[in-house]
Amino acid sequence: MCDVPSLARHLHEKCPGVSRSFLYGLVVRASESLGDWIIICLRLSQQARFFAPSPSNSGPSSAINYHSFSLSASQRMSSPSDAIGTRKIGAPNTLEHRVYLEKNGNVISAFHDLPLFANEQHTVFNMIVEVPRWTNAKMEISKSEPFNPILQDVKKNKLRFVRNCFPHHGYIWNYGAFPQTWENPTHTHPETKAKGDNDPLDVCEIGEAVGYVGQVKQVKILGVMALLDEGETDWKVIVVDVNDPLAPKLNDIEDVERHLPGLIRATNEWFRIYKIPDGKPENQFAFSGEAKHKNYAIDVVMECHEAWKGLIKDGYSGISLANVSVEGSSHRVSHADVPPDSRKDPAPIDPSISKWFFISGHSV
Repeated sequence: MCDVPSLARHLHEKCPGVSRSFLYGLVVRASESLGDWIIICLRLSQQARFFAPSPSNSGPSSAINYHSFSLSASQRMSSPSDAIGTRKIGAPNTLEHRVYLEKNGNVISAFHDLPLFANEQHTVFNMIVEVPRWTNAKMEISKSEPFNPILQDVKKNKLRFVRNCFPHHGYIWNYGAFPQTWENPTHTHPETKAKGDNDPLDVCEIGEAVGYVGQVKQVKILGVMALLDEGETDWKVIVVDVNDPLAPKLNDIEDVERHLPGLIRATNEWFRIYKIPDGKPENQFAFSGEAKHKNYAIDVVMECHEAWKGLIKDGYSGISLANVSVEGSSHRVSHADVPPDSRKDPAPIDPSISKWFFISGHSV
C-alpha cells in the first residue's frame, strides 16, 4: 500500500515550489490508480515550471514561495465561503439553539458540504468558527444531527461553559474546526500512540479580529499541537486568517513566537488546565507540548481529510452523513429540511460563568 504522507513529503522536498497539499492530492489519486502516475508527472512538470524562480537577478522573483506564502490584497480571492451565511434557530444559551450554515440561502452541512480548501493550490483552507475569542459557551458542530448544525455542548442536561482560568477569559483564540476532516477513533497515530477523538479537526485562529459563531474564515496553517485529551489524540491546528494584518509575517510556527510572544506558551497552558476547575486532571500533550511546524500540520490535516473520505464512504456509528453536495455519497439529498430562521436574543447565563479560577502552580 502506498505510504501517502511519506511520498508526499518526498515529492515536496524534490519540488519545493509546489503546494504540499496539491502533492498530497496527487499521491492519493495515484495510490488508487497506477495509470495516474503519468498525469502526476505531467502536472508536476507544469507546476514546477510555473512556480520556478526567475533566472533573472535584475529584481525580485515573481514566483510564489510556498514556504513563506502570504496573500496580497489582490490575491484575497473569492471562494465558496463568500456566499456562506447562517440560519439561527432559537436563543443562544438555550438547549434549543442551533446555527446552521447556508449557501445562497440553502442549508448545507458544516461537516460535509463546506470544502476544506478555499484555494488548494495556494494552501488556503476554510475554517468554521464555533467559539469566538473571549467567549465561554462551548459551541461545537453536532456530529449526530442532520446537516451538522453548531450547538452548545451539553453534559448531564446542562449547557457547558469553559471556566476562566486566570489570567485567561474564555477561549483565547477564535476556536473552530476544519470541514471535511475527521479524527478517526479506530486509528492509533504512530507518534502520539493514541486514537483519534472522533471529531472534526480543531482549529485555533490567532488573528486580531473576533469572529462569530458560524463564520467561515479563510486561513493558512502555521503549526499544530497534539493534545492527549482523556487518552485520545486531539490535534489543535494553529492558523491565521489570510486577511489579518499580521498574516504576511506569519508563515510558520516560529513566526508566531517572534511576532506574538507568549501566545504558544499560553495556548499550551490553556489546554492543559482548562478542565481543572470542573474537577478533572490536567491534560497532557504529545511531543512534550512542542508545537510542530507548518508542514507537519498540513500532513495532519490531509490525513484527517482522507479519514473523512473514508467516513463518507463507510459511515460510523452516531455520525450523520446527510449532505447536499458530496459526489458519490449515498446520503446526498436535494435539499435540507430545516426550519426557517427563528433567531432570538441570548438567554441570560449564570453570573458564576464570569468567575476567575486560580490554578496553583501554573502561570503564563
